[in-house]
Amino acid sequence: MAASELYTKFARVWIPDPEEVWKSAELLKDYKPGDKVLLLQLEDGKDLEYRLDPKTKELPHLRNPDILVGENDLTALSYLHEPAVLHNLRVRFIDSKLIYTYCGIVLVAINPYEQLPIYGEDIINAYSGQNMGDMDPHIFAVAEEAYKQMARDERNQSIIVSGESGAGKTVSAKYAMRYFATVSGSASEANVEEKVLASNPIMESIGNAKTTRNDNSSRFGKYIEIGFDKRYRIIGANMRTYLLEKSRVVFQAEEERNYHIFYQLCASADLSEFKVLRLGDANNFHYTNQGGSPVIEGVDDAKEMAHTRQACTLLGISESHQMGIFRILAGILHLGNVVFMSRDSDSCTIPPKHEPLSIFCDLMGVDFEELCHWLCHRKLATATETYIKPISKLQATNARDALAKHIYAKLFNWIVDHVNQALHSAVKQHSFIGVLDIYGFETFEINSFEQFCINYANEKLQQQFNMHVFKLEQEEYMKEQIPWTLIDFYDNQPCINLIESKLGILDLLDEECKMPKGTDDTWAQKLYNTHLNKCALFEKPRLSNKAFIIQHFADKVEYQCEGFLEKNKDTVFEEQIKVLKSSKFKMLPELFQDDEKAISPTSATSSGRTPLTRTLSKPTKGRPGQTAKEHKKTVGHQFRNSLHLLMETLNATTPHYVRCIKPNDFKFPFTFDEKRAVQQLRACGVLETIRISAAGFPSRWTYQEFFSRYRVLMKQKDVLSDRKQTCKNVLEKLIVDKDKYQFGKTKIFFRAGQVAYLEKLRADKLRAACIRIQKTIRGWLLRKKYLRMRKAAITVQRYVRGHQARCYAKFLRRTKAATIIQKYWRMYVARRRYKIMRTATIVLQSYLRGYLARNRYHKILREHKAVIIQKWVRGWLARTCYRRSIHAIIYLQCCFRRMMAKRELKKLKIEARSVERYKKLHIGMENKIMQLQRKVDEQNKDYKCLMEKLTNLEGIYNSETEKLRSDLERLQLSEEEAKIATGRVLSLQEEIAKLRKDLEQTQSEKKSIEEHADRYKQETEQLVSNLKEENTLLKQEKEVLNHRIVEQAKEMTETMEKKLVEETKQLELDLNDERLRYQNLLNEFSRLEERYDDLKEEMTLMVNVPKPGHKRTDSTHSSNESEYTFSSEIAETEDIPSRTEEPSEKKVPLDMSLFLKLQKRVTELEQEKQVMQDELDRKEEQVLRSKAKEEERPQIRGAELEYESLKRQELESENKKLKNELNELRKALSEKSAPEVTAPGAPAYRVLMEQLTSVSEELDVRKEEVLILRSQLVSQKEAIQPKNTMTDSTILLEDVQKMKDKGEIAQAYIGLKETNRPSAMDCHELNEDGELLLVYEGLKQANRLLESQLQSQKRSHENEAEALRGEIQSLKEENNRQQQLLAQNLQLPPEARIEASLQHEITRLTNENLDLMEQLEKQDKTVRKLKKQLKVFAKKIGELEVGQMENISPGQIIDEPIRPVNIPRKEKDFQGMLEYKKEDEQKLVKNLILELKPRGVAVNLIPGLPAYILFMCVRHADYLNDDQKVRSLLTSTINSIKKVLKKRGDDFETVSFWLSNTCRFLHCLKQYSGEEGFMKHNTSRQNEHCLTNFDLAEYRQVLSDLAIQIYQQLVRVLENILQPMIVSGMLEHETIQGVSGVKPTGLRKRTSSIADEGTYTLDSILRQLNSFHSVMCQHGMDPELIKQVVKQMFYIVGAVTLNNLLLRKDMCSWSKGMQIRYNVSQLEEWLRDKNLMNSGAKETLEPLIQAAQLLQVKKKTDDDAEAICSMCNALTTAQIVKVLNLYTPVNEFEERVSVSFIRTIQMRLRDRKDSPQLLMDAKHIFPVTFPFNPSSLALETIQIPASLGLGFISRV
Repeated sequence: MAASELYTKFARVWIPDPEEVWKSAELLKDYKPGDKVLLLQLEDGKDLEYRLDPKTKELPHLRNPDILVGENDLTALSYLHEPAVLHNLRVRFIDSKLIYTYCGIVLVAINPYEQLPIYGEDIINAYSGQNMGDMDPHIFAVAEEAYKQMARDERNQSIIVSGESGAGKTVSAKYAMRYFATVSGSASEANVEEKVLASNPIMESIGNAKTTRNDNSSRFGKYIEIGFDKRYRIIGANMRTYLLEKSRVVFQAEEERNYHIFYQLCASADLSEFKVLRLGDANNFHYTNQGGSPVIEGVDDAKEMAHTRQACTLLGISESHQMGIFRILAGILHLGNVVFMSRDSDSCTIPPKHEPLSIFCDLMGVDFEELCHWLCHRKLATATETYIKPISKLQATNARDALAKHIYAKLFNWIVDHVNQALHSAVKQHSFIGVLDIYGFETFEINSFEQFCINYANEKLQQQFNMHVFKLEQEEYMKEQIPWTLIDFYDNQPCINLIESKLGILDLLDEECKMPKGTDDTWAQKLYNTHLNKCALFEKPRLSNKAFIIQHFADKVEYQCEGFLEKNKDTVFEEQIKVLKSSKFKMLPELFQDDEKAISPTSATSSGRTPLTRTLSKPTKGRPGQTAKEHKKTVGHQFRNSLHLLMETLNATTPHYVRCIKPNDFKFPFTFDEKRAVQQLRACGVLETIRISAAGFPSRWTYQEFFSRYRVLMKQKDVLSDRKQTCKNVLEKLIVDKDKYQFGKTKIFFRAGQVAYLEKLRADKLRAACIRIQKTIRGWLLRKKYLRMRKAAITVQRYVRGHQARCYAKFLRRTKAATIIQKYWRMYVARRRYKIMRTATIVLQSYLRGYLARNRYHKILREHKAVIIQKWVRGWLARTCYRRSIHAIIYLQCCFRRMMAKRELKKLKIEARSVERYKKLHIGMENKIMQLQRKVDEQNKDYKCLMEKLTNLEGIYNSETEKLRSDLERLQLSEEEAKIATGRVLSLQEEIAKLRKDLEQTQSEKKSIEEHADRYKQETEQLVSNLKEENTLLKQEKEVLNHRIVEQAKEMTETMEKKLVEETKQLELDLNDERLRYQNLLNEFSRLEERYDDLKEEMTLMVNVPKPGHKRTDSTHSSNESEYTFSSEIAETEDIPSRTEEPSEKKVPLDMSLFLKLQKRVTELEQEKQVMQDELDRKEEQVLRSKAKEEERPQIRGAELEYESLKRQELESENKKLKNELNELRKALSEKSAPEVTAPGAPAYRVLMEQLTSVSEELDVRKEEVLILRSQLVSQKEAIQPKNTMTDSTILLEDVQKMKDKGEIAQAYIGLKETNRPSAMDCHELNEDGELLLVYEGLKQANRLLESQLQSQKRSHENEAEALRGEIQSLKEENNRQQQLLAQNLQLPPEARIEASLQHEITRLTNENLDLMEQLEKQDKTVRKLKKQLKVFAKKIGELEVGQMENISPGQIIDEPIRPVNIPRKEKDFQGMLEYKKEDEQKLVKNLILELKPRGVAVNLIPGLPAYILFMCVRHADYLNDDQKVRSLLTSTINSIKKVLKKRGDDFETVSFWLSNTCRFLHCLKQYSGEEGFMKHNTSRQNEHCLTNFDLAEYRQVLSDLAIQIYQQLVRVLENILQPMIVSGMLEHETIQGVSGVKPTGLRKRTSSIADEGTYTLDSILRQLNSFHSVMCQHGMDPELIKQVVKQMFYIVGAVTLNNLLLRKDMCSWSKGMQIRYNVSQLEEWLRDKNLMNSGAKETLEPLIQAAQLLQVKKKTDDDAEAICSMCNALTTAQIVKVLNLYTPVNEFEERVSVSFIRTIQMRLRDRKDSPQLLMDAKHIFPVTFPFNPSSLALETIQIPASLGLGFISRV
């Protein structure tokens, strides 16, 4: 394949860039061989000319197709090179928030600098048992692969975690160990896995520190071996450490800290136990304040100190040793504060009584003067003499720091040794998994001895890594029979030889250290002379003679020679060590024991267990100092030995690699720095892995996968039945160069870039097909559009022509209409003119005639009016005088009334202002308004009357005025006559003056009346308006109040409804939680019970054989067993531990905690046994006392009868006495108790009153029974008295004694009944045999029984009274306590007071409710039991009476004694009971439970037959009143069911069968219990079959618990069966073929989605569901229970599917969403077929349905985000974001989800309150309920088949 075929136009390439390392560009034209320049366009739109290297002519790297970007495995990329790897990691880390990526066998882990929810126990469970390629990359996947290979290949494993500081190595190693601890568990009760995890905080505190790159940087390397036994459970661990950075103890760079433990100590200095350490703030100590950053943000050193101490305690480090460690660490801090003062240039001194040194000496227990002396001096030994030489201040400071470092290193080793001792196990280790947490390749500006050792270790690890990768590649090629060609890869052996070979760097360094005057400069010159220009990997810097350069595999590193010799020697003055060894503090000399023994080769480097140099401990001869010199190995030598041991360990194991990458130097979350990432990728060997893979055949496909992916490139004729041959034929046509691929046995191998070429061909083919489809569709659309337009044009033409024709017709019609209109209009105008003229003429005539008529009328009218005026004037003159007086009276009345009205108005105004008036107005406002309205109406009427009067007066006045005017005119006319009559003039003038005065007075009166009327009218109107306004306001207020009341009522109703609904939901949730918690406790109880059985078996095997002999078992043990009875094996072996005499430690090591638990259990069993023995003894004493009383009875029968009568009288008096005591107790309770408790409405009062009432009722019943028995005995006495002389007392006593010996009162009744049915013999013979006396004895025995019951009842009543008194006392105490609490609460602030009072009230009510419920339950049980016993005795007495009345004739009653008559007995019908013998119980249980085959019973017999048989056996035992038989049968049944389920608990049919039968047995016990609630659906015949003697409510609870345990076991069984099918059937299998394509995969192959043989499909799941359902239906399981099982199954299917979807990136695509929705629809169809849609199973699939919808919906705009948020209400925010991040297009036509869209989703969902948990809890079991389901089957109709082998059972 030529380059011109790939480097075509629009092809994308990678070009180097100084800032971004690599940039993406696109070719603008095709590349042709010989071109020197490529025309490119960058992503930002800029054009670029890229010049090719003229020498190499290498083309830029091609970019992978977008479909391959973001792959889980980097080896799945078609183009394997650095930019492709970097881009893939960046896309996964930034866009998808995925920190793990595979690179072949390497897991690349990028530190997110953020807590991610991907390490929970649910994630661990999801990865457990999965193949490494089936799940997304994760540290747990690597851990699971290591664990699986250890178990499968029987080979030890190693996980190598490397990376530079801050990359997350320690965290990754910690998570790997957590995975092993969680998955494997512990092999003993010592919780080793917790100890392994507890070692982490200890090692982090003493070995980790804050650096500029990491807040929790490990400053040492460690290799932890986690040991496993043969069952692959953790049994212990061992830790080795490497190269502790001791220099950090005495020096820290800027912004760095010392080891965490020092700051933890300073933060905890205020603790009382740390006062002796005399610590303070970390800034006060020289060793902790140099970095200037004593605090880490977000870290509480005091809390971390508590965690460290807790971990030490868990690992067995005692408190004394812990305080010793802290003393030494505090001493190091104080030692750092020691200050030296210079005497001269060569000597120094310490100030006298120097406080830091004094504190150090006190803590270390050494002499102050001696240590002070040797800190300032040193000893020099020559061949003949020894000198003590003073040292300078600088030398003394260095010696002090060296001592501090040495002490810390020894303490570090001591702690590591003790941690290893705590993790060590006595059990033999079968295999181990090692976790190596070691430093990565380091290069700084100044590199010293530490970086040299680190890089040396990384060279060794890289060599081992390269060899392992090369080996895996070779094995893969050989396995597939591919021709093997050597791959050239980088071998760093020359670099390793340069460092560790003879005359290598380390060898020359050790040699220089032995020289007396060796210096760093001389050592550098030796290096130059030995290796410069001789080794290509060794170079000398140009500008320095004290440095050298080594070409490592990752990069060139320049090392400064200064300090190499000193650090390699690690010199400490021996005199100072001797002073410390002489310490009185015992722990300090222990630290330096290794120096004497010389067994630790890494004592100076603080590595852990490295026993390589034990051979050096042999005794040597020579001078005294020879031993000390020989054991003093250099640091480099020790490190090389440790490294060799590590490499031997790694080479003996299967390695797994984790490379940690630090994405940026600023610890920003999810920020990717390309430069830093590339440096680390080159350094950690990831790119080397890529290069090795790319050199061979990196892309590998199975034939089936290749065929499925590239079927589009094949023609129909190319497809053969043989897939392998088909692929060969196609590849030969597609790729001409045969060297580009190879055919293996099962796979096709491709060179790099070939898959991309095939993808290009596939994309081109699909693109051409799309173009053809588009062309056809577009043509069809245009053709369709043209036809539609043509049809529209024709239609438009038709309508236009029609419109024109209609317009012309309309014109013709209008023309004709206009002519007609003109004709009629002209006619109308002429006619109108004529009518106007005629009308005008008629009008003129009418007006003229009217005028003449009116004139005549007016003349007549005037004459008539003149007559009337004369009449009225005369009348007015007569009335004027009368009206004048009347008007004066009315005026006075009006004035007075006005005055009174004003007073009333003023009073009303005052009242109106008062509150009471306002209230009265509000109370009767409507009535008053009505009254006022009526008053206004009346006033209006008065006003109208006054107005009418006023109008009349005005008329009169006018008439008078007219009259006066006429008179005046007449007088004027007659003036002349007046002049003549002068005398008359004066009188007339006086009269006129008088008339004027009257007129003025009348006018003034009229004016005042008008003013008064106006004022009254205004006042009335004002009052009316005010009243109306007030009425309106009141109406408005009323409406507002009514509206507010309605709204408040509505709100209250809605609030109450909502609250009720919420409370109902909350109660349901609480009920489900309580039910779930209870069922979990049952599950835990069952597990502990099984564990107890196993431990008992182990104990039986471990302890000695018990001594021969038989230990007696109590006969009452079976009758006194609790309902929680253990299995029979436990009962048989419970005394084994107590019989053991010799300690078990001599035989086998035994865990003491386990032994103590067993011993405690044995003690409890012995106590129970002792209680039972005491009860048995008490009963025997009662029997003996009753026998003694029986022997003391007088022989005379008359005396006995008198004694019985006296006894009855005593009983009556006792009853009265008890009744009085109860009444007194009731009074005392009501008087003395606390008022809030004894109030009549209080719950406690009601319960106590009910109890007392029931007790009194029981006493009354007892009294009536005594009276009845008394009458019966009197009648029997009278009947038997004549025959007393004929009886034989000895026979009577013998018979009674026999009845006593049997100990069963029922025998007396049986004998009584038998005597009522005598044979056909005469009465004389009956009397001779004494049968009548036997009858009498039976009655007496019954009487005695009732007497004993009354006495026991009396005792019980006394006990109850005492209990009530105790309750009263407790209530008083509770009252006092409440008062104290109230007093305390009053002292609290108001908020706290309310909270406290509520809390106390809730606690009190809860306790009261619990106590009262318990008392009520006890009383109910007692009452039911007593009532049943009374029914039994009443029934038997009734039968006795009937028998006696039948046997006595009327003549015999009068004339002679009673003589029994023979009555034949009728044959009874079958009563639905089964009788068996006591000794056949084990056979019954064995045949019916233990050896029963469910399949045969379910198919051939009725469902629930074993349950019916067992219940009928229980009925018979109840009928016999044999409590021991009932208890024994029920206990054996429960234990046998447990045995069966323990033995065959993995068989679904067995578990389903016994779940069905247990539920049926439980329903039978309820249905026939005699309780009214369970008898509603029974027939009359079934009600007759109810239990009569025993209340088995407690056993019903036990059976319910057993049913819950069986249900949980059933769920576990079906989960184990369904678990392997779910992922394959729901996710991987293509139900709709061809929808989802297969993408290229890398080295980690995923499970194929193609259905091969043995692959589970959706049909497999449906078949399994059908099988489950049919089995449950055949077994007769309750329908409601089947619904719950189906709901649980569907929840498991949905949870497992969704969890795998969230952890598999390749499953999150549009096509997979379609597959899931189709699969879910098939499951819903199955529910419809089975009529289970209302079971709630569909709702459990809702999260999965929404996840599938989320994969398919559009994910671009804000509207899409809103739709997703509203649609996915069953998914959590974390799940939604995870699915969107994982969404991966399968084809190029799909688009990825943008980061901005995901952020929009997160912003919209930020207020949603849901669980942060990512995965669903697939182990969750819904709480189960067993609704009562009565059976309609009649017990008497059940037939027992012979196949069950129950012939020993007989029907009753």
